Amino acid sequence: MNERIVVDPITRIEGHLRIEAELGAGNTIAGAYSSGTMVRGIELILKGRDPRDAWAYAQRICGVCTLVHGIASVRAVENALGYTIPPNAQLIRNLMIAAQYVHDHVMHFYHLHALDWVDVVSALSADPAATSQLAQSISSYPKSSPGYFADTQTKLKAFVEGGQLGIFANGFWGNPGYKLPPEANLMAVAHYLEALAWQREVVQIHTIFGGKNPHPNFLVGGAPSPISIDTLDAGGAQMTAVNMAGLGTIKSVIQRMRDFVDQVYLPDTLAIASFYKDWFARGEGVGNFLTYGDFPETGMDDPSSWLIPAGAILNRDLSTIHPVDMTAPEEIQEFVSHSWYYYSGGKDAGLHPYDGETALNYTGPQPPYEQLEVEQSYSWLKSPRWKGNVMEVGPLARVLMLYASGHEPTQALAKQALAKLDLPLTAMFSTMGRTAARTLESKIVVDQMQVWLDALVVNIKAGDLTVHNPVKWEPSTWPKEARGVGFMEAPRGALAHWIVIKDTKIDNYQAVVPSTWNAGPRDAQGNPGPYEAALMDRHTLHDPKQPLEIQRTIHSFDPCIACAVHVVDPDGEELMQIRVR
Repeated sequence: MNERIVVDPITRIEGHLRIEAELGAGNTIAGAYSSGTMVRGIELILKGRDPRDAWAYAQRICGVCTLVHGIASVRAVENALGYTIPPNAQLIRNLMIAAQYVHDHVMHFYHLHALDWVDVVSALSADPAATSQLAQSISSYPKSSPGYFADTQTKLKAFVEGGQLGIFANGFWGNPGYKLPPEANLMAVAHYLEALAWQREVVQIHTIFGGKNPHPNFLVGGAPSPISIDTLDAGGAQMTAVNMAGLGTIKSVIQRMRDFVDQVYLPDTLAIASFYKDWFARGEGVGNFLTYGDFPETGMDDPSSWLIPAGAILNRDLSTIHPVDMTAPEEIQEFVSHSWYYYSGGKDAGLHPYDGETALNYTGPQPPYEQLEVEQSYSWLKSPRWKGNVMEVGPLARVLMLYASGHEPTQALAKQALAKLDLPLTAMFSTMGRTAARTLESKIVVDQMQVWLDALVVNIKAGDLTVHNPVKWEPSTWPKEARGVGFMEAPRGALAHWIVIKDTKIDNYQAVVPSTWNAGPRDAQGNPGPYEAALMDRHTLHDPKQPLEIQRTIHSFDPCIACAVHVVDPDGEELMQIRVR
């Protein structure tokens, strides 16, 4: 076995991920292997249950993208049984998904990824007045005063002097890979803390429309919360949250979201990226991109109304968008050649999710172990493929798809950002390109939220209060067998749930999630997954004991391994509960 750098677990992500990197001459990464180290069993839990309840279980796959599995699940059942949902329900779902996008992207940038670029300790030597000048030169954010940054620096000093770096502990501070001046570091740390408070406001959209966050409520056939024109009933009691007062709150939240994206997130991304332009030339990955499409204006059965189009881009060629058929057995398949599962047709077979199998088969080394047996199976993640191709999914795929499809706001925004950085469009095929794509997408989506809210208010004022379609709710009216696919664009990429219903119960259920597409291991032909390929694209480690470069590229995908894997013992029982007082 070749000696490898092992990073286990990758921190600042959701779930457990192990990366092993073989170093070549000059500490260059010559080979990389991605391993999900826990197993997911949600599909097995769902078998035999009422399809209308599936969303409540499936949504618990992850609490970070807290609603996406619920949306995919209800769409799968609606597709299988031929439900259509009212226009108001469609607008409500769009607003809830959009709120998740912006919330998730901001949280990723500041709290999961920024510390790969920002040296927190360096901020202690910054001049708050100079930091204020820097911030005001790139944005009109009203808080950017010397006092604001001095207060942030004081808080940071208290953490350090008290020996309690807390959320900033265990970083590779001082590594020469950090290039920001102290003032830029202080600005980013201030906005890191600002984003913590900001995100509490954003989730109000989920609580108003879905009752709570995380895991808001959903309903097959529409939205769960009725709409009231009046705020108070005849007795003076509060009516439902979805009334004019609640919609006013949502309007206010959307405006604050737009302000933060325009005045903080977008300027910070451009400022940080300007110091790391070399990272626009590494970490590309496979050069193939896949989207399922989302944000329908009129319904999931009308792709022409989707804000994000569906399709595949191969070999960086933006001139051709290949159509994607979610039900064709030869298009989307999952392979387990290097995964700890077995298929009844053999390890090298590919299965479409309608025929998918979840059969656990751990053959790896017994923990603790030094390195994976990568010639055999080495991950609890499967390897999805589209027509045999390794595909990257996520914000970069969506921005490229929007750009390639002629979406003028995306084209204008991307050209403007790249012009400021003096970079060509091909720079987006990179580690920093993924990070920038999230920011551009947040701007596109947050601007559209007001459009959807205005349309909802117009419908309500016109007397349309319908949010649910009760047709086919009675199982006795269902066909003996039905199958459907529910798909969406989760913040981290293309997500779909496939369901097979027999005799009114779930007979098979398969979820293929974004981090399975991106983090999956090699296939039978030895083709690496996107994580693995990206790490092998021009990465040289300054210090193998501080694998900052590995973190940067892996975090650029924003891994959510909890979506791909979950931990149980051999009898299917959970191993641990953690209580926080």
